[in-house]
Amino acid sequence: MARVSNDRSGGAAILSSVPKLRIGILFGGRSTEHEVSVVSATTVLKALDPGRYAPVLIGLDQDGSWRIAEPAAELLPETVFTSNDAVVVFPSLRDGLAFLAGDDARDALAAPLDVAFPIIHGRGGEDGSLQGLLEMAGVPYVGASVLGTALCMDKALTKRALRDAGIPVLPYVETSRHAALRDAEALASEVEAQLSGYPVFVKPSKTGSSVGVKKATSRVHLKECIKEAARYDLDVLVEPAANAREVECAVLGGHEPQASVLGEILSANDFYDYEAKYASDATRLLIPADLPEPVSERVRQLALDAFRVTKCWGMARVDFFVEHESHTVWLNELNTLPGFTEGSMYPRLWDASGIAPPALVDRLIELALERHREQSELETRFTS
Repeated sequence: MARVSNDRSGGAAILSSVPKLRIGILFGGRSTEHEVSVVSATTVLKALDPGRYAPVLIGLDQDGSWRIAEPAAELLPETVFTSNDAVVVFPSLRDGLAFLAGDDARDALAAPLDVAFPIIHGRGGEDGSLQGLLEMAGVPYVGASVLGTALCMDKALTKRALRDAGIPVLPYVETSRHAALRDAEALASEVEAQLSGYPVFVKPSKTGSSVGVKKATSRVHLKECIKEAARYDLDVLVEPAANAREVECAVLGGHEPQASVLGEILSANDFYDYEAKYASDATRLLIPADLPEPVSERVRQLALDAFRVTKCWGMARVDFFVEHESHTVWLNELNTLPGFTEGSMYPRLWDASGIAPPALVDRLIELALERHREQSELETRFTS
């Protein structure tokens, strides 16, 4: 039996006082974005300075099994699932994040993790559940908290929070999977009444990478798209198709976040679907986006406002629609755990803003330690 525990002393000063921080890169997951997560983990691994960090690869299989390995020069994240035996994971405020294995467990399992870098996309990774595990273990981790990740994963709840804060969003119709499948005709009538006809976009409320997203052009097509979205989530969201450009902004920071230059997506397909994001060479990312400066500044400010409203921390990619002629801006969604593939917009936007991937990863780790330090200063016992 062996354990990986966490040193909870916290604080950004650790970066200079300890020769190497042990960074647990958590990747994979039981979601439709498993493969994207593996590629993202590879990019993060390459960005880590070997003189400052000792990375530990922690993979989660599609079947829910955890596997762990310290990377050798030839070891990449995808090999973790084929070259390492499964382990059992549990959180403990006393011992940190613990991995239990058999008698042949490697020495790697006995050393503490200083920070976790979760890069598990989709359900189980950016919906608050993984963050809750790390909170229970007292492990500092990169990215938004349980609340921030859970809120931003739910597109409808995000829209409500943004709308209440005065941030412009498109109108929408939301329903449960149960209600949508029980009476698709009623939902279609509601969509036509509230969203003024077709085309509309149908989405699972809590997925990423455009998985399950379809563009409906008629009532018959809408009902087919509803069934497709209901395959992936318990809630379905329907929005109008805006005549707009797709613009993204990367946010980095904690109490005083920064906004990157903007990027525009020129999709190879009818819209920026999964294939256009990860499989098509024809999709182009235009950085910086060709927008008038006042419009760019408005988008950047809205991105910062939304970051604060949704209780984000560390990083978020904020996606917008900008109407072609009027330059009317609507915020589409926030992604608290954006992709880190070489083609992903979040690291590319910061690279264009003067922060290369190694410095970006450094800053995210510093922010994780900063939040952990602040949380450790909070009282846990009430005294009158």
